[in-house]
Amino acid sequence: MAMSLPPVPRVAVPPISFRRRSGRARWLRRLSAAGVLLVAAWAGGLVWFVDRIAAIPPGDGRTTDAIVVLTGGSGRLAAGLRLLAAERADKLFVSGVYHGVDVAELLRVSRRAPGELECCIVLGYRADDTVGNARETAAWMTAEGYRSLRLVTANYHMPRSLVEFHRVLPQAEILPHPVAPSVVRLEEWWRWPGTTALLVREYNKYLVSLARAWLS
Repeated sequence: MAMSLPPVPRVAVPPISFRRRSGRARWLRRLSAAGVLLVAAWAGGLVWFVDRIAAIPPGDGRTTDAIVVLTGGSGRLAAGLRLLAAERADKLFVSGVYHGVDVAELLRVSRRAPGELECCIVLGYRADDTVGNARETAAWMTAEGYRSLRLVTANYHMPRSLVEFHRVLPQAEILPHPVAPSVVRLEEWWRWPGTTALLVREYNKYLVSLARAWLS
């Protein structure tokens, strides 16, 4: 007597189009999760960046071979001239000066007598951004045989400037001397749209500088 075999269960195979949609959905979920993590990391880095700006100590009383001022913001040149008058260095180098501006005119704009400090100021005309400031300063420092400098720029600009200057002057001693612009409000900075936009732009540029330094 022949034995009958039990029926083979039938497994439903999803259509190929359904499998493709399911795989695409998984990848979209993974990409979304990665995007959320990336945004969270960026936001956390921004908070750290602002805290670091606020924590940069003011310049101390040490002397250096030179004082370097980066143009582009209020109060920077005045701070550099005060440091030079206080004999914190023998030379003041101003990087990123507009063509046609001379030392005497710069001193008049800063309300200083042209003959007071004119002999100790050198102007650099080649730089038009922070990378150019660093390269221009490095060339001048090398020509002068200097090994230390006091860097004067705005507090929000200091982290990126230090990255670029250390990249081209790895053996030099660089003392930060931040200037705090009155229009930049670091306390509860998220409440001030102008300050927030400035800090976000500067933070993104700082990340680019870090990547450039790492690649080089």
